[in-house]
Amino acid sequence: MKKKIYIIDTSAILSGKPIAICDASFITVPGVSDEFRPGGKDFQTFELLKETGLTIHIPSKESMDSVKKTAQKTGDDRRLSQADMEIVALAMDINKTQNQEAILLSDDYSIQNVASTLNIKFQGLLQKGITKKFKWASRCPGCGKQFNEMKKICPICGTTTKSSLIHKKDL
Repeated sequence: MKKKIYIIDTSAILSGKPIAICDASFITVPGVSDEFRPGGKDFQTFELLKETGLTIHIPSKESMDSVKKTAQKTGDDRRLSQADMEIVALAMDINKTQNQEAILLSDDYSIQNVASTLNIKFQGLLQKGITKKFKWASRCPGCGKQFNEMKKICPICGTTTKSSLIHKKDL
């Protein structure tokens, strides 16, 4: 039986839901701590989690590259922060080890979408996880042109593009 490793993202801490450390292993990435202001309640919660066993790991460059490519394919790259991509990459690294299985703790639907595309398990805290995979594209509200790759500015007319759902598939 594989040992379950829970990877915590910022939304897990912001949820305010208690995260038990006793029997399970909980890890995160340095970018998550950077998303909290020192002295605030959420920062204090994060510090308490570190004192009770939460460890911080850096994902491999190879996994980061793979996550970035996948996020571009799904169209989630525009919605994910660097820390978001790091936790998915860290899950990939853990899943490469023989006796460990990563489970992402996140309410972020874009993280869940990329994770599901990469066959990484995830669990929501305050919300039920996604039940469908999504593929997004950019659509220009000015000229109406749609681009399969994500673009912030329309190369035809210069208008700021919007995300548009082009495909969904049941998990």
